[in-house]
Amino acid sequence: MTSDSPLAGRLDGLLFFPVTAYTPDGAVDLAAFRAHVRGGIDAGAAAVFACCGTGEFHALTPEEFADCVAAAVEEAAGRVPVIAGAGYGTALALRFARLAHEAGADGLLAMPPYLVAAGQRGLLRHYTALAAATPLPVIVYQRDNAVFAPATVVALARTPGIIGLKDGLGDLDLLQRIISAVRTEAADADFLYFNGLPTAELTGPAYFGLGVRRYSSAVFAFAPEIALAFHRALTTGDQDTVARLLDGFYRPLVELRNQGHGYAVSLVKAGVRLRGTDVGEVRPPLSEPDPAHVEELAALIDRGLALVAGAPGARA
Repeated sequence: MTSDSPLAGRLDGLLFFPVTAYTPDGAVDLAAFRAHVRGGIDAGAAAVFACCGTGEFHALTPEEFADCVAAAVEEAAGRVPVIAGAGYGTALALRFARLAHEAGADGLLAMPPYLVAAGQRGLLRHYTALAAATPLPVIVYQRDNAVFAPATVVALARTPGIIGLKDGLGDLDLLQRIISAVRTEAADADFLYFNGLPTAELTGPAYFGLGVRRYSSAVFAFAPEIALAFHRALTTGDQDTVARLLDGFYRPLVELRNQGHGYAVSLVKAGVRLRGTDVGEVRPPLSEPDPAHVEELAALIDRGLALVAGAPGARA
């Protein structure tokens, strides 16, 4: 089925996943969140994915979720689309979808179901029920306990309201088979694919080889200058800049990220604070990065900015 969703045509460019800001006492800080979202849009984000993985969807109450999505929608003011997370079991996913729609979101990123490892038939029932219950277009997130066989993705692609797959698994063999199956068996589906791995830039060239050109950028949340420079180099075929930023910034960043549990979120949040927006700490069960790792992050950001500026000797 060919998608007639206007959202599909608005998702080219860098996809911004803002963190959720908290006050020192742990409450949601909507003013800081608004500033963070506004800054990302002004910097050139193509879309805002609010209250998703980087935005600690797992830690938000439904009421907090609704407030944050509404704030993101107000800050976007139609300039870029706002996609909200939705997850847990089917009943709660439908509730979050309804709240996102009421808050003015343009679409949903359907997170994996909570805890259980379901079979293909159960996963298909879950996501088709979500798509049937909301007028919002749905992007399905493959990762962790939501891993799809090619035939399941073909069925998803044929489902009205489901417009794409975000891959956070990184199994390129499986993803190639999925793309081939959808192309062969759902040829009229206007289906989108996204690289959703943490620090997606590191695998960007490999995903581009499969024709997957859209990706989420955690780095954009704290260093949009670096993220935009890499995106521009990747999409224009500037291999020298791609290699320079991969070697000098992204690979060291991934190695730093891998030194702590939850760093895919908490290290990003530390980076946002380092760049001048006080978004607070992460909520439990996540914890803050080791101070020495935050110092390493600060040095890496400086190096990345120098690489973008073309500073002499910055390749190291």
